[in-house]
Amino acid sequence: MSTEDFRLPRSHRANERLHTMIPGGAHTYAKGDDQYPEHLAPVISHGHGAHVWDVDGNRYIEYGSGLRSVSLGHAHPRVLEAVRRELDRGSNFVRPSIVEADAAERFLATVPTAEMVKFAKNGSDATTGAVRLARAVTGRPRVAICGDHPFFSVDDWFIGTTPMNAGIPAATTDLTVAFPYGDLAATEELLSRYEGEIACLILEPATTHTEPPPGYLAGLRDLADRHGCVLVFDEMITGFRWSEAGAQGLYGVTPDLSTFGKALGNGFAVSALAGRRDLMERGGLRHSGERVFLLSTTHGAETHSLAAAMAVCATYVKEDVTARLHAIGERLAAGVREAAAGMGVGDHVLVRGRASNLVFATLDENGEPSQPYRTLFLRQLLAGGVLAPSFVVSSALDDTDIAHTVDAVARACAVYRKALDAGDPTPWLAGRPVKPVFRPFA
Repeated sequence: MSTEDFRLPRSHRANERLHTMIPGGAHTYAKGDDQYPEHLAPVISHGHGAHVWDVDGNRYIEYGSGLRSVSLGHAHPRVLEAVRRELDRGSNFVRPSIVEADAAERFLATVPTAEMVKFAKNGSDATTGAVRLARAVTGRPRVAICGDHPFFSVDDWFIGTTPMNAGIPAATTDLTVAFPYGDLAATEELLSRYEGEIACLILEPATTHTEPPPGYLAGLRDLADRHGCVLVFDEMITGFRWSEAGAQGLYGVTPDLSTFGKALGNGFAVSALAGRRDLMERGGLRHSGERVFLLSTTHGAETHSLAAAMAVCATYVKEDVTARLHAIGERLAAGVREAAAGMGVGDHVLVRGRASNLVFATLDENGEPSQPYRTLFLRQLLAGGVLAPSFVVSSALDDTDIAHTVDAVARACAVYRKALDAGDPTPWLAGRPVKPVFRPFA
């Protein structure tokens, strides 16, 4: 279908309803309709496997499912079976359920570098719990974040460092400092500059764009030990996608604390803060020191979400899901690169990242990242039945899906070439360009 004929009238009306009642029209900024071409932001009706259907009846091959959370595909039978078993038994009680013990045992067996775990519902709570714990055990006020990583938490200690910092006191933001990824010398200089003040180093151990340089993570481990701060790995993305035990399991470097989420529940709301027993126990009852209000959530231990997490852990191990994600991603990346090169835009439409966590870049005539060209590319993919804010794969994708995606990419790249030749993508946008998530004004 051509983009001229592609219309989403029901989705458009549904988006208007959403904006009337929900600030931003979505519950995650990355899902906002400003992230999609104007009037072409599908509102989803349902999904199954690697496909979703919008309220207009269009079917799409979906990438980046649930912001990387649905790595097994929608409505995965093993996960649903585990969830249904618990739904008939009650989901939340006045005391812990035995499911909490079962889920903790399963998680710690899957991530053996951790000694204790506490579950929550979202990644922000887990990372903030890690920061609070690090401050408590070190008695230090400052937090050092990796400045090259886009997101850690909705809480003030991080959001205050972004362009969307309205409502956050400068005194809070001043306590957060940044270090560059891959640069041990710069990190050591930061730790020395604020000697005795930095409670923790927090970072994604690997990123969308780069693998850790040789010796980097081990070097961070050494720096944290020498300067007396806590090393925190944010494994929200790398957890399960890099290995069942996360990046720490793949690279063999053990942090003091780590946080997991996203793929852990295959779309069900569950996250985890895990780490060393002596640190984690400070949020418990069996120690003589000052207590830390670590994590306390009414719904953190809902039985059906923990059942989903256990099913995910079992499925990853039994079916070697991480290897399948890498194999699918490698086929997709090769196909997209070949299609882009064939249409003469191989230097402008780029696929980056680990095969299990692919993203794409859209560059303009000067080789600079371009939101207008991203808009053009997204419009063409949507009209071709591909919903792809990224190329992050799920294990539900098959060869037919990959072939269809590559064909849609080729058609999109043919239009991309026309826009490059014209020196202006505007005629192919049919509206405003997509916008970055973090910006100070609407």
